[in-house]
Amino acid sequence: QVQLVESGGGPVQAGGSLRLSCAASVFTSGSWCLAWFRQSQGKEREGVAFIGTVIDSTWYADSVKGRFTISRDNTKKTVYLQMNSLKPEDTAMYYCAAAPVVLGVGCNRRKYNYWGQGTQVTISS
Repeated sequence: QVQLVESGGGPVQAGGSLRLSCAASVFTSGSWCLAWFRQSQGKEREGVAFIGTVIDSTWYADSVKGRFTISRDNTKKTVYLQMNSLKPEDTAMYYCAAAPVVLGVGCNRRKYNYWGQGTQVTISS
């Protein structure tokens, strides 16, 4: 059973930083893609950052490149999203997601079928 538990959200002023964490059970076996998505009211869900549990490649949405960094700690079975230079438009519910790796398909193009409960990030101007 795949379990994903996010933490680290909260309110912060524009220009500040937050680090989200996702404890993921998928680190225990196989090769998986892990991702952070976000969704704000009235908008479609957006894939923000992607990483593999084994492969080292990362992918980012253009809207967060240079500001957000995804990383993982396999020993702690956790994936992180370091968010710097936060903007009000970054306000959203952030979700951790997982999908098994498919050869030839980058993690940024995978369809994700396991989701955490989400953590709210609110950026004030």
